[in-house]
Amino acid sequence: MDAAVIGDLVAPSRRSENLAYRVAGDRARSHSYDSVCATTWKTANLLRLYGIHEGSTVGVVDAPKHPDFDPETQRHRAGETPIPEVVFTFLGAALLGATVRFDPPRDLEADALVGPAAWMDAYESGPTCTSIAYGGPPADPSTVHFETEVWSETPITPPETVEPDVSILATADHEYDHRTLLRAGEAFVDQETLTAEDSVAVAGPFSEPGTVVGGVLAPLLVGGTMVVGRANETVRIGEDGIDPGSIPIDR
Repeated sequence: MDAAVIGDLVAPSRRSENLAYRVAGDRARSHSYDSVCATTWKTANLLRLYGIHEGSTVGVVDAPKHPDFDPETQRHRAGETPIPEVVFTFLGAALLGATVRFDPPRDLEADALVGPAAWMDAYESGPTCTSIAYGGPPADPSTVHFETEVWSETPITPPETVEPDVSILATADHEYDHRTLLRAGEAFVDQETLTAEDSVAVAGPFSEPGTVVGGVLAPLLVGGTMVVGRANETVRIGEDGIDPGSIPIDR
C-alpha cells in the first residue's frame, strides 16, 4: 500500500477479518486487521486522555505479562513477545505523533511508560510520567491498567494529523521519522517479495529499529501477518533468522 505515515496502516479501510497478528498454536490470542485497527484507535485515545500528543515520549517495555518474569535477571526477549499491547501502543503513539522508545533505561524521562505490571517498580518514571501497566492489575492505584482502560475507550480514529517527518521511534543515539521507517519497510517488502499471503515472525528486540521495520511495518504494508512463536513463517526477524541490525534504514 501507499502509506505516508504509519497511522495509514491502521486506517478504517484496512479493516478485515484477515490475520494481522498471530500467536503460533493459539488462535484465541491472535488478532484480525479489524481488531488491530480498532484496538490501536482505542489505545491512541487512551494515550491522548493522559496527555500524549505530538512531541511526547512514550517508553515501552517489550516484555511478557507473567508476574514471575524478573526484570533484574531476564532483560532479553521472551518467546511469547511481542505481546499485542506493545504493538498497539507503538501504533497508537504513531497516530498521535508521539515518539516511542522501546526497552527504555530505568530512568528515562518520558511522558508515559507502558510495561508489565510486575516490572513497573523497577523504573523511575518521574512525577510527570503516566505509568500504564498491562497484565496485573497493577498494585499501585496510581498506575493505569492498560486492558481495563483500553476496553472502555471508543474505537474511533483520533483527530490528530501527523506529518511524515515527525519522529516516531527513538534509540539511545538516533530518532527515526514516519517517512524513513516506511521507506525502509517498503524496501524490505521488495527484498523479501512479501505479499498478503506471507507472515513474518518477530523474534528480535524492538530496541533494534530493524525489528520494527521488518517485523511490524513490512507485514502491515502488504496486508500480511506478524507471527509470535515458532510457525511456518515466510521470514523470521532475529534468533536464527534475519539479523535486524542488517536491515538498512536510511538516516
